[in-house]
Amino acid sequence: MLLPAPPLVLVFAGSDPTSGAGLQADLLTLGSLGCHGLSVVTALTVQDTAGIQQMTPIDAEWVVDQARSLLEDMAIAAFKIGMVGSVENVAAIAEVVSDYPDVPLVFDPVLASGRGDDLATEDVIAAMRELLIPQTTVLTPNSIEARRLTESDEEEDTALADCAARLLDLGAEYVLITGTHDSTPGVVNTLYGEDGLVRADEWERLPGSFHGSGCTLASAIAATLANGLEVPEAVREAQEYAWQALHAAFRPGMGQLIPDRFFWARTIEDLDKYPDKDPDGAPRED
Repeated sequence: MLLPAPPLVLVFAGSDPTSGAGLQADLLTLGSLGCHGLSVVTALTVQDTAGIQQMTPIDAEWVVDQARSLLEDMAIAAFKIGMVGSVENVAAIAEVVSDYPDVPLVFDPVLASGRGDDLATEDVIAAMRELLIPQTTVLTPNSIEARRLTESDEEEDTALADCAARLLDLGAEYVLITGTHDSTPGVVNTLYGEDGLVRADEWERLPGSFHGSGCTLASAIAATLANGLEVPEAVREAQEYAWQALHAAFRPGMGQLIPDRFFWARTIEDLDKYPDKDPDGAPRED
């Protein structure tokens, strides 16, 4: 007798050959949390752990065809959107997900790489505001992205609560603003809903620079929602998972650290061996 299928989560994202971020990171995270990831490629990249060299968006018709083929065959429990690649792809994705209003949608608005490479033009951001954010269950910008999405990136003193309110006014159901880019001793991630603050969680700020931390958190939220948790609890559980993945991060190349999405499969000795060092024994540096 066949066992029931795990929850299916459909991901729209760009391909990252390092598997540190992007589509590959999403699939690793979803698998680690008991879901089966389905993938729609929105862009191809040439990159390593130090940064992106090239990015080519996939044709929007191909994006639609990839998604429709999957959705006509399988019932999904959640959507997750990462890097979109182009204005045309924003419109294509928005058209597809609009046919599934009851399926939770987690949107990680990838505007730049971890190194700072620009991955979204102002036209793409405008399209996100108009077409994707109104359909979003949980939006997961960092503080820089939150200000840019609300056209307040030149107002660095704009309160993040005000940014969240603007994003909620655009139609997002919840906004989780992450504190990874803030100059605070700990990382504070704050969830807002229609009635204001829902929860604020503080995490130890880990040393090092990570490739794919945002992808990991957003995909973990999609997985916990697909597994049946309500948004506040899903966000809390996803943060715990993401922090543990970052704590167990490794450096396979010469650039950023990569979160270990399967940290739970490593031995205690593995995780304790280099608590404050890279796998090669060198001290971690920001």
